Amino acid sequence: MIHALRSISRLYRPLSRCLSSSIEPLVSGTRRGLFKDVFPAETARLQLSELLSSGPQTVYCGFDPTADSLHVGNLLALLGLLHFHRAGHHVIAVVGGATAQIGDPSGRNQEREPLSPERVEENVLGIRDSLHRIFANHEPGGRVTVLDNAAWYRQRSAVEFLASVGRHFRMGTLLSRHSVQSRLSSAEGMSLTEFTYQVFQAYDFYYLNQKHGCKIQLGGTDQLGNLMSGHDFIHRTTGEDVFGILLPLITSTTGDKLGKSAGNAVWLNRARTSPFEFYQYFVRQQDSNVERFLKLFTFLPLPEIEHIMEQHAKEPEKRIPQKRLAAEVTKLVHGKEGLESAKSHLQTGIKHGRHGRSLSREVHSGPVS
Repeated sequence: MIHALRSISRLYRPLSRCLSSSIEPLVSGTRRGLFKDVFPAETARLQLSELLSSGPQTVYCGFDPTADSLHVGNLLALLGLLHFHRAGHHVIAVVGGATAQIGDPSGRNQEREPLSPERVEENVLGIRDSLHRIFANHEPGGRVTVLDNAAWYRQRSAVEFLASVGRHFRMGTLLSRHSVQSRLSSAEGMSLTEFTYQVFQAYDFYYLNQKHGCKIQLGGTDQLGNLMSGHDFIHRTTGEDVFGILLPLITSTTGDKLGKSAGNAVWLNRARTSPFEFYQYFVRQQDSNVERFLKLFTFLPLPEIEHIMEQHAKEPEKRIPQKRLAAEVTKLVHGKEGLESAKSHLQTGIKHGRHGRSLSREVHSGPVS
């Protein structure tokens, strides 16, 4: 699949000056390392390019509301949507008010703690606010829609859903998914509830395909099995070709993906992580991470990032790339006001000698896998 993305980049490199804006997010995202793989690998290389060139498309990504805020581990998915949004494509962010009660087993070694419907509803509101704020902080582009998947499950009974949807899935295929295999071989095993998660996510893709013409889903590399299930279900029932684009996961030095489950989350809602703390997280990044993070988390042109890194090589003590990274991402998440607040807090702290030591510490954020 990596070969497929590299082929897309090579295919359009000679045409970069006349490249249509509609295909640009795929090529640019690949060059920046934001888009790691495509699915299905054997056909997506050309078909996805042709689809994007044909006119504005609808691209979606899902976010389960297992807390009342998104965290930095969700940022790449948002950046992926924003790249397509900037190019005039329509993007849908689905908040999983239904699937949060099921629990995604991908990348986990034990089942999630169940959430009450009331808690899920509160979390949905918090995440919707985050999504609307971040898109509002960005420049205009295609249409942005935020949906809650509970809306299309509320009126369906379990029996009716299994009778009409479940019959299109094959047990052998579902059991072969990595997320399932890794859990079945563990001491805790896997509940039926978790096992059905991929069916619900596949149906989400199908629903958006039928109601909104969505043919592209974004997801982390740990979501490949779920993306495959959605692709297979749609192709089996409609004959349509749909595609998945996989994004890298941000991991800690221990190899755990950054998120609340690991206890190391940096939240996107200021009530949980202030703009100053958020800014500090990025300004503390190690030299070994900062160039890659500038490519992943910002929209700075690649030549500008190269120039910033050249300055850094001459004057590393100034931490120019870290400061630029922190400023760009803080402005994206918290707006200009949030960035000004963070910088004001920083200057006040330095003036009174409170943050000098913390600025010299580096957070070990680990590689992007």
